[in-house]
Amino acid sequence: MIFSQSLSAIFLAMPGGTEWIFILLAVVLLFGGKKIPELMKGIGKGVRDFNDAKTTVKNDIEGVMKPKSPTE
Repeated sequence: MIFSQSLSAIFLAMPGGTEWIFILLAVVLLFGGKKIPELMKGIGKGVRDFNDAKTTVKNDIEGVMKPKSPTE
């Protein structure tokens, strides 16, 4: 019940179609057409770095959690 209420609150807080158009228009006006590819490249690099770090931490944790065999 609580999960359902919090999930509907999240979906109500998300912008709809018209809001996305206004957001995109504001981004174009603020950054200009030439800066948007650089902005997207930076965001992509940040997401890639985050995913690489997440994978590294996950592998480190799984390596520690793995039971050692008696021969090691």
